[in-house]
Amino acid sequence: MKRIVVFASGSGSNAENIIKFFKHTKTAKVTNVLCNNEHAKVFERCKNLETKCLHFNKHDFSISDTVLNILKNEADFIVLAGFLWRIPQKIVTAFPNKIINIHPALLPKYGGKGMYGIHVHKAVKENNEDETGITIHYVNENYDEGAIIFQAKTELNTQDTPETIAEKIHILEQGHFPRVIEEVILAINE
Repeated sequence: MKRIVVFASGSGSNAENIIKFFKHTKTAKVTNVLCNNEHAKVFERCKNLETKCLHFNKHDFSISDTVLNILKNEADFIVLAGFLWRIPQKIVTAFPNKIINIHPALLPKYGGKGMYGIHVHKAVKENNEDETGITIHYVNENYDEGAIIFQAKTELNTQDTPETIAEKIHILEQGHFPRVIEEVILAINE
């Protein structure tokens, strides 16, 4: 059974969905959630799910090897679920093609630094897009530039607001992210 460490920065709804999904499989289990925001709701979600959740700071992540050592001891696979920091090269190097992220748009559109959450949905709306979606991709040293694994689309209409777009994206994330993670892990094991 593979071990997954999830990185989160906020509410943790995707982290919760992933934890629940893998509690019912023999493919993998979430061993830990790591969070850079000590006030994030993900801590409460993890407590309710009896899953370890640790806070770390920029020094632990980028300068020292604190986070890297946790990953080496507890992770075969890393999943970014609403995590906002760029992954340091040393972690990308230690886990080649074993770090996955979900982005709330159809990359390569609306990716890069500062393009997350409601910022993405506002940009989609301002550009009058007729569709948007999610992109699940491998992580490299740059924001949202890793190889695309999977995309799912949803149609938009003129009545959509950034908030209704966010709701549509959340449905896609909840429906696809854990399943795609499992498919990637199974493919690696073959």
